[in-house]
Amino acid sequence: FFFLCNLSLVPAAASKNKVKGSQGQFPLTQNVTVVEGGTAILTCRVDQNDNTSLQWSNPAQQTLYFDDKKALRDNRIELVRASWHELSISVSDVSLSDEGQYTCSLFTMPVKTSKAYLTVLGVPEKPQISGFSSPVMEGDLMQLTCKTSGSKPAADIRWFKNDKEIKDVKYLKEEDANRKTFTVSSTLDFRVDRSDDGVAVICRVDHESLNATPQVAMQVLEIHYTPSVKIIPSTPFPQEGQPLILTCESKGKPLPEPVLWTKDGGELPDPDRMVVSGRELNILFLNKTDNGTYRCEATNTIGQSSAEYVLIVHDVPNTLPPTTLIPSLTTATVTTTVAIATSTTTSATTSNRRDPNALAGQTGPDHALIGGIVAVVVFVTLCSIFLLGRYLARHKGTYLTNEAKGAEDAPDADTAIINAEGSQVNAEEKKEYFI
Repeated sequence: FFFLCNLSLVPAAASKNKVKGSQGQFPLTQNVTVVEGGTAILTCRVDQNDNTSLQWSNPAQQTLYFDDKKALRDNRIELVRASWHELSISVSDVSLSDEGQYTCSLFTMPVKTSKAYLTVLGVPEKPQISGFSSPVMEGDLMQLTCKTSGSKPAADIRWFKNDKEIKDVKYLKEEDANRKTFTVSSTLDFRVDRSDDGVAVICRVDHESLNATPQVAMQVLEIHYTPSVKIIPSTPFPQEGQPLILTCESKGKPLPEPVLWTKDGGELPDPDRMVVSGRELNILFLNKTDNGTYRCEATNTIGQSSAEYVLIVHDVPNTLPPTTLIPSLTTATVTTTVAIATSTTTSATTSNRRDPNALAGQTGPDHALIGGIVAVVVFVTLCSIFLLGRYLARHKGTYLTNEAKGAEDAPDADTAIINAEGSQVNAEEKKEYFI
């Protein structure tokens, strides 16, 4: 690190170091701050000088330079610029022992002097975090200590977890053996949980010697905890005939062993349809017997945990297929055909009214429609039988009456028939009707 003084511009603050009460010529100096190990530039200027000599001396009043002549054998001290108006020197590899008040003298009558104080900053060492032992069990109290030495002035320590600063910490400052620097420590106490696993805890050291680049130490936490289990179904509405996959999501440290699946407190009842693959339970072709409580259990070296899922298999939603009218029989009369069409439509309508909850996609026969058609066919057949019977009965009655009439006067059957046929014109026929 280097601290450079501008030789052409003298800050107004430098006037604080001039000799008060003097008339005419007087020297001007400026205080200097430098980081340990860096280089300090000490500059003494005189605005009006009539060839009078300038001199720099250290806190021990040893002459360092008299004009451009080196007086002290110290390889760290070098001449930067020497003239009647300025004497600048550099001190490299500055140590804490170089800190103190340096004097610039202007050899007038009387001698005029100006003081410049050299401040050396002690750089804090890289911080160290102690107190962590891996692994830590969930719920344990953890105490971490961050420590740094060699800072001057004392450094500031801050704690961060998940990029959020923690304020409730203990702070301790101790003076080192050289009585110049300090050792600073800070202690952080907190109770850990599973959310702290993998979290980076950072100790940050801030100090003016670090040029806005703080030193940090980091500790990544490893927390062991019992598993947490959750069952995730592949569908929120399982239906009969469909497959279902239950995923057992388990988290834990150490990682849980393969999970155990049970149903209603016992083993899976149908291993052929209920297949366990890793953390998944695959149920093929759901049916009502699959209803029940399924349990997933996960275990690690810390403990055991489980989750349950209640399965309710729902019916498949039903929809009616489009109605198809069956054409009438070709052997029926016009009147019969109208009756068949009317009956068919009525049957279809009746079927729609009777079965509003028919299964969706049902492809089976429409029993109401078939029943209506069968009824019409039976009705037509009965009507045909009735008409045929009526015709046969009328013919039979007429024959018997004529035969009876001829037999009244005839000696035999043949004569009776002949007599009956001849008398049909004038005689009143007697007819029998079969009802």
